[in-house]
Amino acid sequence: MSAAVLSSTTDLRSAVRQVVGSSRPVSWVNTAYPFAAAYLLAGGGVTPALVIGTLWFLIPYNLLMYGVNDVFDYESDLRNPRKGGLEGVVLSRRWHGLTLWAAALSNIPFVVALVLLGDVMSTLVLTLSVFAVIAYSAPGLRFKERPVLDSITSSTHFVSPAVFGLALADAAFTLPVVAALVAFFVWGMASQAFGAVQDIRADREAGISSVATWFGAARTVRGAFGAYLLAGVVLLLTGWPAVLASLLVLPYALSVAPYLGLTDADCEKANAGWRRFIWLNLLTGFLVTQLFIWMTLAS
Repeated sequence: MSAAVLSSTTDLRSAVRQVVGSSRPVSWVNTAYPFAAAYLLAGGGVTPALVIGTLWFLIPYNLLMYGVNDVFDYESDLRNPRKGGLEGVVLSRRWHGLTLWAAALSNIPFVVALVLLGDVMSTLVLTLSVFAVIAYSAPGLRFKERPVLDSITSSTHFVSPAVFGLALADAAFTLPVVAALVAFFVWGMASQAFGAVQDIRADREAGISSVATWFGAARTVRGAFGAYLLAGVVLLLTGWPAVLASLLVLPYALSVAPYLGLTDADCEKANAGWRRFIWLNLLTGFLVTQLFIWMTLAS
């Protein structure tokens, strides 16, 4: 095999590894699951909309969200010791253009299809969802550098798939449904804020603002701790047996509790809690699924 062919093959593998890695495969389920679960619980059934929406939220949506972020956060990622593995690649400048093109071209067909399959309400939710993903990282908007708005936008990334699933299935937004969405949103804000704590020093060195650089490590962790508990309280409004989900916020609160007095200088220590968060999501997803099955069988 010629050197040129070997080089071409190596480049292709490198490109695929970097582009796919920038989409955070470990987090794919975090956006696809809320959509699919909401759509099915709302009575949408196994339809083309379910399949297309789930596939979109599984991979292209995450590439748009994280890939664009990796392109425009390149300088701070170079300074961030946790980048380069499970928590995200340091995307080589060589593949920045390819990543942006891949994100755009992989998303457009799905978005068009979902607009055609939906109605005005679902299209409005879809538009908000895509806007929030782009606005978080894109130059000129950079919501991720606007303290508190960064947490709001990040939470929208994960709650909007569920809202879209409900809208696409023409669900009624009853008190239990709204309470579940509000609790999910508060949980999402808490999670983003806690995740930002570990990056305080790297972000400050790169000149990036965040809810954590603004409030400092200790106050941000305390805010996240309180928000997790608040999410649990809101879930009490969902009624039986959905109310059992309120117990699932406790492991998150306990996971961040050791960092309530964390200093900015030791912010990287919060990474251990963030790694627990990643695995907690898998366990919580499993338990929520069992609860959904119970609710379905009981209805």
